[in-house]
Amino acid sequence: MTSQLLIRSLLLRNRIPSHCLGSVTSIFKISRSYASTQPKSSSSLTEAKQRSELSEEVKPLGEKIKENTKTASYMGVILLGITVTGVMFFAIFRELFSSQSPNNVYSEALEKCKNDTRIQDALGAPIKGFGEETRRGRRRHVAHTVYEKDGRLYMRMQFYIQGIRNKGTVHLEMRMNDKGKYEYRYLFVQLDYYPHQTIVLEDNRSSDPVPQGNQGYSLQTLN
Repeated sequence: MTSQLLIRSLLLRNRIPSHCLGSVTSIFKISRSYASTQPKSSSSLTEAKQRSELSEEVKPLGEKIKENTKTASYMGVILLGITVTGVMFFAIFRELFSSQSPNNVYSEALEKCKNDTRIQDALGAPIKGFGEETRRGRRRHVAHTVYEKDGRLYMRMQFYIQGIRNKGTVHLEMRMNDKGKYEYRYLFVQLDYYPHQTIVLEDNRSSDPVPQGNQGYSLQTLN
């Protein structure tokens, strides 16, 4: 009431028409009502937030078990993926960089052939190596065979070399020694042109372990 009297006196002092008094008074009432309802709305929001937090804390036991099971299954899938990826990378690393891998055996034998002066004279430098060829002329990976004999591992391999003049076929066999490393049993190149000369680079067949009951057995020809 006091506020309305103050507003009326201000209007009369400033010579504002009396019909504007009702509008100003209604605006004043609306502002007061809005100010009075503002704390109530904020308090209601606080109560709703507290209720939601309370409802989250008081979740049923079944829902918690489901969530934990789902999380554990996701973690299991992730760990399985990491394990499989690690095994794949290990296999690739072993295949490419291990000295006992077929890829390294091929690379080492090819370098021996390239550096042999007899092969350079017969084929013509530079010399390149490759695997089997398809009918369309596509070259495959170098074929190899790993087998066990008398408790030892052997690796047999065949690939081809070509110079600027002629071609040749490389035959090799590796034998694993007592230290677990491959060593040459034999390595030779057979030239593809007449008279099909054979150039022997390694021949350690004389040091083959002699099986029991075959004393005096020796190899006379290249296998």
